[in-house]
This record gives sequence, C-alpha cells and structure tokens, in this order.
Amino acid sequence: MVFALGQFSTMRSPAPQSPWPWVPSLYFAEGLPYALVASVSVVAYKNLGVSNDIVTLSANLLCLPWMFKPLWSPVVDLIRTRRQWVWACQMIMALSLLCLALAVESSHFLILSLVGMALLSLTSATHDMAADGFYLVTLPEWQQAAFSGVRNTAYRAAGMAAQAGLVMMAGALYQHGGSYQSAWAVALGSCALIMFLLASYHHFQLPYPSGDRPGSHAIGMPWLPDFLNVLGSFFRKRRILIMLAFLLFYRFGEAQLAPVSRLFLLDAPDNGGLGLTDPQYSRIYGLWGLAALLGGGLLGGWLISRHGLRRWLWPMVLALHVPDGLFLWLACAKPSSLLLITLGVSVEQFGYGFGFAAYMMYMLHMARGRHSTAHYALCTGFMAAGLLIPGLWSGWLQLRLGYPLFFAWVLLATIPGFVVAACLSVPRNLGRRSPIR
Repeated sequence: MVFALGQFSTMRSPAPQSPWPWVPSLYFAEGLPYALVASVSVVAYKNLGVSNDIVTLSANLLCLPWMFKPLWSPVVDLIRTRRQWVWACQMIMALSLLCLALAVESSHFLILSLVGMALLSLTSATHDMAADGFYLVTLPEWQQAAFSGVRNTAYRAAGMAAQAGLVMMAGALYQHGGSYQSAWAVALGSCALIMFLLASYHHFQLPYPSGDRPGSHAIGMPWLPDFLNVLGSFFRKRRILIMLAFLLFYRFGEAQLAPVSRLFLLDAPDNGGLGLTDPQYSRIYGLWGLAALLGGGLLGGWLISRHGLRRWLWPMVLALHVPDGLFLWLACAKPSSLLLITLGVSVEQFGYGFGFAAYMMYMLHMARGRHSTAHYALCTGFMAAGLLIPGLWSGWLQLRLGYPLFFAWVLLATIPGFVVAACLSVPRNLGRRSPIR
C-alpha cells in the first residue's frame, strides 16, 4: 500500500530545485533511528532493569543491518524509485516506534521491544540506502559537495536530539513521579510522532529528479541475475582494491580513539582518566565538541565545492590524524583546567569533521554510475566495517596498555590512513562547483 501511494505521488509536478527544503529534514530522518538503536536503546534497557550483558549484546546485534545492508542494496535500485523507498521506510519506522512505545509497558517488553528494534534497524538501514541514492541522483556533483556539511550537520543533530532530548524527557518524567516504563513509552511515542510528521512532509516536499526512475522489476519477479550483476559491477571498478583499502583504513586510528577517548574523560584519575563529571562531559563533548565537529565538516564541504577534493586532500588527511596526538598530551599532562581540556577535544573534533569531508566526497565519487544507490550502500557498509572492527579491540587494548601507551598506539595506527590516501587517484575537478577546463 505504501508503495502504491508513493507511485501515485510521482505524478505530481516537480518541487523547487533548491536542496534546502529537503536535505536537512531527510538526513535528520536518517540519523534519528540510528541514534535510537545504537545509543538510546542502551540507556532505555538499563533504566528498565535489563542486565548489562544482554544490553551490550543486543545493542551490537541490532547495529548489524548497517554493516550488512549492501547485501540487499540492489533491491532499492531494481524495485520502485528511491523516492518511494524513502517515504515507505519512514512510514514503517513511524509504525515501528509506535509499536515500541506500546511494548515498553507490556509484561513481555524485552522480547517485543527487541523485535520492534530489529524491524526499526532493518528499515532504517534500507532508508539510508534510499536516501543516499536519492541525494546522488537529485543533486549535481558540486552541490553534493557543497551540501555534504549540511547533511552531516542534520544527521548529527538528529543524534543529539535522540541522545539528549529523548533521554532527558524520559528522565524528567521519571523524576516527576512516573515509572521508567511510562516515561519511555511517552518518549518513544513522541519519536514516532516526529517520524510520522517527517514522512508526511517528505511525501509532498521531496523533488522528482529525472534520474530517479523505477527499476525494471516489480515485486515478486525474478531479479536475482540483475542483483548479482549490480554487486559485481561494483567490484569491477578500476582500482577497486585501493578504493576499498581507503574505506577500511583511512580512519584506522580514529576508529580506535573514538570509543576510548570518551571513557578517558570520564574515568577516575586513579585509573588514568581525567575524572570529569557527567555535566562537564556533556558540555565539553556534547556542546563544544559537537560544534567543532560540525564546523569542520561544513568548512570541508565548502572548500571542496570551491576548489575540488584534489587540492584539499592532504590538508584534510593531516587534520584528521595529527590532532589525535592531543589525547596523548592530555593523558600525560592530566590538566585540571576545563578550558585546556575543552580546547583539546574541540581541536580534535574539528580536525575529524574537516578530514571526514574528504572521505565522504570520495565515497560519492566511488558510487557514481548507473547503480549509484547500491554502490553507495556498499561503500557505507565498508565504512561501517572500518569503524566497527578496529573499535572491537580498542577497550581491551587500553586496559592492557593504559591510557598514555594506548594513545601512542593510536598515533601509530594513523599510518595506514596516510598510506591509503597516498595511493588514491583523485580526479582534478572532483567536487568542484565550476570545473577547470
């Protein structure tokens, strides 16, 4: 039914050409469910009395669809339009969140909520592919580069709305005499309403690009040969091994730094940490760190659109990796000044946002072609693997090395990022708004 309504909507007249009415809201809708599954679910299950081992196991298993979504990415290319997939997935996510809100107060809430979360994660991963593919076929290359910072900002804003807003709402309701069950039911119900409003808005506001054409297969028809051909065409790209190495190892050091750096700020001084309180941590990472991250991403996207990725590749590579050394200094000096700690975190986060702009632009370049949606999904799957796999051992390694030696190891782990960047072949005008002839 949702696809039928989406098909009817393609008969409407095109929307305005400006990306501003839909890019921020589309990527807010993309970031919200991921934050719910990956981060907010941990807090919710802990509040609801679920044991730590089940909480951590569930959180990791629920994130697997984002890593394995390339396996069904050709379906989005071959069946219906990307616009129809976006709208249908948003409606299904709204219904999933509503079911989660109802399941929280059930006596079988754990099983029911895990089923709901699994449906939400699968639908969200599919929505990511459709939304990214829609972005690729709708905007020219220079606009893709110019709006890369905008989409990242909207995506991260959704994460903050989920991690801060929903958790704060549930906590406030609990403190005012409610139970955690009723508090999280209201919080998740509010999130379902937000997703429904976003789906309704996008039903009318998303444009109708000429490149977003339905696939040649209807649901239920045999499309496996085309499915395999789409997957194969990605791995037949020229210099594909170098490209995949870039996706996997460009952030090899950062993937290990990110989870441990947060623990380092909160850990007690006796354990080698800085001993920040939760409010101090929230201000440093959630306010100033996020602002620096977004600023770096916006600046990176703007510079690429002005001069092209080739000109800014190495400044971005350096910006991503060199500031990691600030955490080695923090671990050795252990400053008590919140200003110094804030500056260190902010510089590292700004560098990460600035350097990540190069990564995003090169992924867009890798996905160009007839099957851009499926190929971009494959890229994001390798991107997820590049973060998930090194992050698995980072906590174990830190406990054995201590914070100073671990952060020294992180600096050594940035070397593969420099190597794969040096091996890239970057077209002269990649991402530039006005190409040089």
